[in-house]
Amino acid sequence: MSLFRNNVEAMTPYVPGEQPAPGERFIKLNTNENPYPPSSRVAEAIQAELEANGSRLRLYSDPVALEFRKAASESTGFPLDGILAGNGSDELLALVVRAVVEPGDVIAYPYPTYVLYETLAHAQGARVHEVEFPRDFSLPRELFGAAAKLVFIASPNSPSGTTYPASQLAALARSVPGAMVVVDEAYADFADENALDLARELPNVVVLRTLSKSYSLAGMRLGLLFGAPEVVAGIAKIKDSYNLDRLAIAAGAAALRDGATMRDNVGRIRRTRERLSEELRAMGFDVLPSSANFVFARLESAARARATYQALRDRKILVRYFDRPLLADGLRITVGTDEEISSLLAALREP
Repeated sequence: MSLFRNNVEAMTPYVPGEQPAPGERFIKLNTNENPYPPSSRVAEAIQAELEANGSRLRLYSDPVALEFRKAASESTGFPLDGILAGNGSDELLALVVRAVVEPGDVIAYPYPTYVLYETLAHAQGARVHEVEFPRDFSLPRELFGAAAKLVFIASPNSPSGTTYPASQLAALARSVPGAMVVVDEAYADFADENALDLARELPNVVVLRTLSKSYSLAGMRLGLLFGAPEVVAGIAKIKDSYNLDRLAIAAGAAALRDGATMRDNVGRIRRTRERLSEELRAMGFDVLPSSANFVFARLESAARARATYQALRDRKILVRYFDRPLLADGLRITVGTDEEISSLLAALREP
């Protein structure tokens, strides 16, 4: 007899991208990490927090992460009471599900997208309504007016890299007035457009951001939720008391207050992304237009994609392969440094 709830017993856990073992040397292009270091102000802020032999660490962190949220408000112009800080945007996704969805309610999202949405839905005992993307990953019309309590849209989407105009996302939100629409913008800084204004204008829209990608802080676990103050207050009711530690709060505030470093790194990544896309297409890959820090490159078959993934891994280059419908014929490749991408392309040209 299991000690777990039936839905937990039956569910499949989320599986993150492969992490090399300590001491293993790989070119790591499989988890969409930024290849460049964060702002130097981040290390300075952490060091300041560790002064006096780290004696501040005996004290709890700020339960509302005020300094981090103030920096977010300053950098976006979004009202402070409409911002919630989380231990990565993954925690914020989980909080939204717990705050909004009753067991048996419907969570809708397009497929394929970020796999954690499915994991969170099953953990909550929700029913899942997956709407299949067309091959070009345009937003499926079936999502509009969906009978759901919660709708997830990643824009840019992972693993496709495709993004959706704010006007289209607004139309989706207006078509489901009884549902909360979560626009997951983990990769928004690499795109030309974002939906942050929708979180100001529409009461059923929240926008999520992370500092893992564009701010090079995946190891600090920093996320932000933007929405109407009453929505933020409702979600905050179930937040852990001290969900961000002192070092993370200091690091996040420092990073947000040095937007110039972030924009410089993003510009470098976007230029490398274009080069990678062009050279992959020249080799015969079908590369989707990407607004993220990765590209999704299709081959002629799933067997060829699996073989290419393995051949790269044998050469100590990690990319992401998804053995799932609509994805099995492709590889998701993180945009690394120019040197890393040159090594990847050279390996792909080898017989």
